[in-house]
Amino acid sequence: MASPSEDLSISQRLHQLAEDAEGTSVSLGWVMTQLHEQAFGLFLLILALPCCIPFLYGVPQVVALPLMFVSAQILFGRQTPWLPERLSAREVKTESLSSLATRAEPWLRRLEGVSRPRLAALTHAPADRIVGLALVLFSASILVPLPSTNTVPGIAVVIVAMGLLQRDGILVVLGALIGTAWIGTLLFAGATVISLLKSWVGL
Repeated sequence: MASPSEDLSISQRLHQLAEDAEGTSVSLGWVMTQLHEQAFGLFLLILALPCCIPFLYGVPQVVALPLMFVSAQILFGRQTPWLPERLSAREVKTESLSSLATRAEPWLRRLEGVSRPRLAALTHAPADRIVGLALVLFSASILVPLPSTNTVPGIAVVIVAMGLLQRDGILVVLGALIGTAWIGTLLFAGATVISLLKSWVGL
């Protein structure tokens, strides 16, 4: 028999999570324990959503490390996500969780509206190992200390996470392409800057 949470849409699950939170803040460990059968996809989604907000400083850098850690577990084939105590103890404000659910709802509903099970082989082993590697790289790029470097990879992770949740390989591929294009742009920009610096100093 399906659990009540399985009958809810992704956006409704986020609202439920915010409603179930007690106190002014909750730990990432608490959030993870509430996600049950969809822990990997939903946790990736919750961590990546704040990164989609342009010119938001501080929060993306806080969630990027847990995001990388969970992504690495997909890469290595772990069945359920786990965080070490130090990362698990990081807290998010209950108010911020509720605000995130409200702001993300229209966009998540759009993604839910176009998603359906297809190319499902890309959403589980062994293909999901490659997805995990891509997610690690996208998460690492969020840590780059430059303006707005969190937005594009954050969007890429959200789309991939929705693909994993909906068993939609097309969304997984779309998110992976967006994130890969972003990584390529960063590498090209970095190489260009290094080349300019070398020419200026006469190397």
